[in-house]
Amino acid sequence: MAKASYPKTILEFAARFHNDEVCLEYLIENRWPDGFICPKCGTKGGWWLSSIRRFECKTCHRQSSALAGTLMHRSHLPIRLWFWAAYLVTTHTPGISALQLQRQLGISKNDTAWFLLHRLRRGMVRENRELLSGLVEADETYVGGPAKNKKGRGVTAAVHKSLVLGGVEVRSYTTPKGVLKERAGRLRLQVTHSPRESEIKAFLNKNVTLGSTIKSDGWKGYSTTALNGYKHARQVQGKPENAQELAPHIHQAFGNLKTWLNGIHHGVDPKYLSSYLDEFVFRFNRREYPMSAFRSLLGIVVTKTPLSFMNLTKP
Repeated sequence: MAKASYPKTILEFAARFHNDEVCLEYLIENRWPDGFICPKCGTKGGWWLSSIRRFECKTCHRQSSALAGTLMHRSHLPIRLWFWAAYLVTTHTPGISALQLQRQLGISKNDTAWFLLHRLRRGMVRENRELLSGLVEADETYVGGPAKNKKGRGVTAAVHKSLVLGGVEVRSYTTPKGVLKERAGRLRLQVTHSPRESEIKAFLNKNVTLGSTIKSDGWKGYSTTALNGYKHARQVQGKPENAQELAPHIHQAFGNLKTWLNGIHHGVDPKYLSSYLDEFVFRFNRREYPMSAFRSLLGIVVTKTPLSFMNLTKP
């Protein structure tokens, strides 16, 4: 089975995915690019039962839907609507809110659109994704939304904020005129309880390849213990306003994050902040290839286990 291609314009998208059958075929190609594999016994090969839109395993004869066991499992929404939602959330430059999605796709309830977006956000984190490497700017910031039990610097002025740790690759390039410049590469963000040494160490170990160079300010959390296995380029910022000059790429990412959360979503409940960070990182890391991001998202969605509304919203 040939690997699924992806549309490059909205007109091409509308023409390509004009009904549920076409969308289902594309989804199957993404889930099983080398042919159907039985989710139960792992056998490769089987038969497509067109009357009930399921595969039947040639060995155990279990019948499987292409949506079963994925984030689209037991969804009452048409597959084509899922495709439009994935397309809009990955290609619309400023992102899209649940209310905007509800209006554009004609979804009857805002809760349905909200839940759809959260399931798509769950599909924006690929398992075993490649770690950041090279020169990485690391810092932390507070974003809006009530949060409790925060410790460390800035807490007095930010008792109603959520703390986010961030790291971004710094990549060098040469302009056509031969000038050496820097730009931001891939990004990682994570909600944390405090900027303590242990939290910073856990974040770096999870997201940055050992041996990389970590560029940070003079905060004590970036200690020798926290950066064990990394090279450290510490810069003492002095005045707070100097921070953006010393680490421009991570601070620009933080600034864009806050603008996006406040402008598109009008603030986010801290309970769901992590999933919004996942969306921001997904879109940031694919900002130069928004059309291929649609294919990437669907490819991950079919590998993730189902998420129920009850599990998402439970205390």
